[in-house]
Amino acid sequence: MEVIKNKKTLQDFIERQKEMGKKIGFAPTMGALHKGHLSLYEEARKDNDLVISSVFVNPTQFNNPEDLEKYPRDINRDILILENSGLVDAVYIPEVADIYPEKTESKHYDFDGLENEMEGKSRPGHFDGVGTVVEELFRQIQPDNAYFGEKDFQQLAIIKKMVEKKHLPVKITGVSIFRAENGLALSSRNQRLHEDRKEAAKIIYQTLVKVNDWFRVITIPEIKERVTDIFDHQQGMKLEYFLIADENTLKETDFFYKDRNYRAFIVVVVDGVRLIDNMHMD
Repeated sequence: MEVIKNKKTLQDFIERQKEMGKKIGFAPTMGALHKGHLSLYEEARKDNDLVISSVFVNPTQFNNPEDLEKYPRDINRDILILENSGLVDAVYIPEVADIYPEKTESKHYDFDGLENEMEGKSRPGHFDGVGTVVEELFRQIQPDNAYFGEKDFQQLAIIKKMVEKKHLPVKITGVSIFRAENGLALSSRNQRLHEDRKEAAKIIYQTLVKVNDWFRVITIPEIKERVTDIFDHQQGMKLEYFLIADENTLKETDFFYKDRNYRAFIVVVVDGVRLIDNMHMD
C-alpha cells in the first residue's frame, strides 16, 4: 500500500494510474478508523481497479474548537488498519496546506436547502466545510466512484447534491450503516466511550427499531413522545433531537404520505459524546 503525504506526490501517482486506464474508487476519512470505514473499501473493491483512502481531520467542518482538539488521532494505527485490511492500494495523508493553500476557510455552497435541516441548524457552516474538503479531494484524486456511509445520511445527500450542481465526474454510492453486535452504529467518536457506556448506548438503535414498528401505525407526534420518554429514563444520556424526515428533501414531517420515502434521525449525547444514527422507515 502506497502512503502519500503531499499533493505533488499524489498528482504524480494519479497521473500514472490514469495513463494505465485504471478505474479509481475513493472514500475519504478523518481517521480513527474502524470496521465501518473498511466496509466502504469492501464496496469500492467490487467495482474499481484501484482503491484510495484519505485521512485528513478537516478543521473547517468543526464548529466547536474543543471538539476538533478532542477528535481522536493516531495516524500510525490508521495506516496499519488500512494495510492489514488488504482492501486499499493507497492512502493520501495531506497537510492542511495541501487542501487549503491560502486560507483555512470554507467556500460557500448552495445545497438547495439540504444544509439548513437537522445538523445544519445547530452547526452553521459545517456543511460548507464538508463540501470544500470533499470537492478538493475529488479534484486531486479524480475518482470514478466515491463511497460514503449512510450513518451520516445528511452528509451523503449533500455530497450528492454538490456533485450534481458542480457537474463533477464521480458517481456517489451510499453504504449501509455498519453496526456493532449490539446494534450501535460504529463511529470514531465511540472510542471516547467506556465499554459499559457503548453497551448502554445500544438503546439508540433499539429505539429506531421500535420507531420503524410504530411507523404508519401511530402518529408521528405520538412516536416523538414515546422516543422522548425512552431517553428521559436513560441515565447519562440526553436526547438532542429526534425527527422523521422525507429522504429526498430532509425536511421534517409530522405526517406521512404513501408515495414518499421517510427516514428517522436521532442524536443522543452519551456522557458528553454526541452520537448520531438513522434508519429508513419501511
